[in-house]
Amino acid sequence: MQLKDLKIIVTGGAQGMGAHFAQRIHEAGGQVAVGDVNEERLAELPQGIHRRKLDVSNEQDITDFVQWAHGAMGGLNGLINNAGILRDALLVKKDRTTGQVKKLSTQDWNAVIGVNLTGATLMVREVVTKMVETDQRPGVIVNMSSIARHGNRGQSNYVSAKAALAANTVTWSREFAPFAIRVGSVAPGMIETPMTQGMNQKARDALVASIPVGRIGLPEDIWVAVKFIIECEYFNGRTIDVDGGLNF
Repeated sequence: MQLKDLKIIVTGGAQGMGAHFAQRIHEAGGQVAVGDVNEERLAELPQGIHRRKLDVSNEQDITDFVQWAHGAMGGLNGLINNAGILRDALLVKKDRTTGQVKKLSTQDWNAVIGVNLTGATLMVREVVTKMVETDQRPGVIVNMSSIARHGNRGQSNYVSAKAALAANTVTWSREFAPFAIRVGSVAPGMIETPMTQGMNQKARDALVASIPVGRIGLPEDIWVAVKFIIECEYFNGRTIDVDGGLNF
């Protein structure tokens, strides 16, 4: 697959890595349909990029968006499954001063699973359904996992979602092979995005200092891996770690 031939959806594409991916594909001549809950930032994307509000935690929103994107681009042959949120907290925590025991709330668990796993899964389901219905061949799905999938303190919800996405990258590659749809995954490490910019500064500085290559990652670093998955016809069912050598 060549970038210029893409008719691809990018979720969570109003800012950060998603916006970078969308712009790179657009620059290469491909068509991109970007979905995000942030309508203000959606409006800031370059002209020529299709955009529409999308809440991936809402099943009807997903179904409607995929149908719209297919019509807007005159077809659909790809998905970059990028939308994600953080709601970090220890599963159980005891306050050192008061002795109070606090728990990760069910609300924060459900929010992260709803966007990062259920929403991502339903996006794949609906995009592949449309490809199969229209006999689109070839197709490609790129899931955004994380190096946190191996386990990371304070991220039970996020870890669960990203580990499942990496595992299902294998599952879906096997299920969709008869339809000529490949599935790959990228697992970023510490990347400069609005999400990481909102981290506790002390924790952020400590993480960056521990990266062997000596710097935080940039969206372009991740784009190189995404582009490889899209263009390499022999890549399928695997996750690429792009983390500068960082281990949590």
